Amino acid sequence: MHVRVTAALFGAFAICTGCFGVGALALALDDPRPPCEGRSPDPAYASPGETPAVRVWAKGGAAQWQAPACLGWAPQQRFRLVVALAGEFRYEGDAESLLARFGAISAMRGLRYWSVTEKAWRVLISDASALEGAEISHRRPDFGPGEMKSGAILYFLQEDNRSSEPVVYRLRVLERAPARLVIETENVGPVRQLALTLFPPGALRATYFLDRQRAGTWGFYGVSATGESASALAGLIEATYVNRAAALYRHLIGVPPDRDPPLAP
Repeated sequence: MHVRVTAALFGAFAICTGCFGVGALALALDDPRPPCEGRSPDPAYASPGETPAVRVWAKGGAAQWQAPACLGWAPQQRFRLVVALAGEFRYEGDAESLLARFGAISAMRGLRYWSVTEKAWRVLISDASALEGAEISHRRPDFGPGEMKSGAILYFLQEDNRSSEPVVYRLRVLERAPARLVIETENVGPVRQLALTLFPPGALRATYFLDRQRAGTWGFYGVSATGESASALAGLIEATYVNRAAALYRHLIGVPPDRDPPLAP
């Protein structure tokens, strides 16, 4: 397997010696391009069995990018960091069974990722649960595909290694079709470490596209972003966000997150 990672700093050279396991001197003026509005994705899907393609936009590149409407994000929002991950995976099931994986919020408990600071596999998500509404105390069983119709708005809680307490997130089903799913998430509660708010509501956004490419093969494209409202103390280490995205990708396609080498060692 090979790693395809580009650090894209809008309008400036980025020296990435040792960045994500590769060295590069890159000048990149392109933007994240999700598979919507009739456009092919950028980065392009990695082939099944290969390491997913990953690109990171930081500093000027993230700040000047305007997210397309198909992501479902607030218009004119500006970002400090954007990560896009794309890969094809073999899957004989249908869209409804893939949707069930998104709805199985409790299955995220114990999800592991590679910590670049500790150089070890660590638990990323310590707690996760579906919610009856936006109240953190109203836990419920996982969401079923029947609840996740196009346009549905659902809520879940998640506690990960950047928060000292559970955080409420909103999940929206933007599209649901036999060969295509589009899911968007956003934090509606603040992410705090002790008394410090690192990410205010709306600062963490992600949209995931799953498209059937051919019989037995699906494409996954995920784009996640940190808004400019995030605290300067949040510590936006690009490699950390790449590994977080990889952990979720592997979980959703049914691969143990720590089975393969980390994308950003």
